[in-house]
Amino acid sequence: MPAPRRFPLLLIGAFFALYVVWGSTYLMIRIGVESWPPMLMAGVRFVIAGALLYGFLRWRGAPAPSWPQWRATGAIGFLLLSCGNGGVTLAEHAGVSSGVAALAVATVPLFTLLFGLLFGYRNSRLEWAGILLGLAGIGLLNLGSNLQASPMGAVLILFAAAAWAFGSVWSKRLPLPQGAMAAACEMLWGGAILLLASALSGERMTQAPSAAGWGALIYLILFGSILAFSAYMYLLKHVRPAAATSYAYVNPAVAVLLGIVFAGEQVGVEECLAMAVIIGAVVLIGLPQWRRAPVVPVEGKMCK
Repeated sequence: MPAPRRFPLLLIGAFFALYVVWGSTYLMIRIGVESWPPMLMAGVRFVIAGALLYGFLRWRGAPAPSWPQWRATGAIGFLLLSCGNGGVTLAEHAGVSSGVAALAVATVPLFTLLFGLLFGYRNSRLEWAGILLGLAGIGLLNLGSNLQASPMGAVLILFAAAAWAFGSVWSKRLPLPQGAMAAACEMLWGGAILLLASALSGERMTQAPSAAGWGALIYLILFGSILAFSAYMYLLKHVRPAAATSYAYVNPAVAVLLGIVFAGEQVGVEECLAMAVIIGAVVLIGLPQWRRAPVVPVEGKMCK
């Protein structure tokens, strides 16, 4: 008798972590940079999270990465974490609200398709439509008062999205370690580079972090970096890729709502229109993934 199909609580929890926890990290970054220098906070976050995850994986018997794998994770850690997350942290420190930062980062799938052309990938008409719609959304976003009030923040946030996208595409061609070990090494590299940049730029702690600042850092380490990433890896194994990456159009809505409720952030008409356009573009880009990746039940689990 075949095993019944199940929708385990672990799967529900993984989606919750991906949607809500990752969506909440933008607010936590904003709270954190009120107490910490931005690059210092991001560097400490990733070095500690990477060390904890690396130590846990080695304790569980995962092999140590080879030198070529360390080099590859260094390149991807620099792009994704030092430039990507570091750029987001600097942008929020420069005055970009957490909700608008999350909305700008939602353009990552658009940049991913564009950079994919450099590596020989070809986009469908539906994906091109998503790219054009997303570019229109970026234009609307830059018309809003939030990014106009912080031109440097606007540049940083779009640079961060582009760096994350390029690193994601390039990573498929590099000899990365298997599973979560790649993320652990990338966090170690990315955090170390951010700490070096913090020291070279002259960042200094002028006073002890507040309780909220410490709480934000701990939250980002344990929940934003370790828990949410583990949930993402779990979902990649058990659901369609489009479902696992659907956080790209859920996180902005979560971040905007949390920013309004807990931080008193204001979202203008232009930003609201930009949200609708960008999320629509990401949905268009994701549709071909849903069509190409059927899911079949195997031993009671959902596998791609």
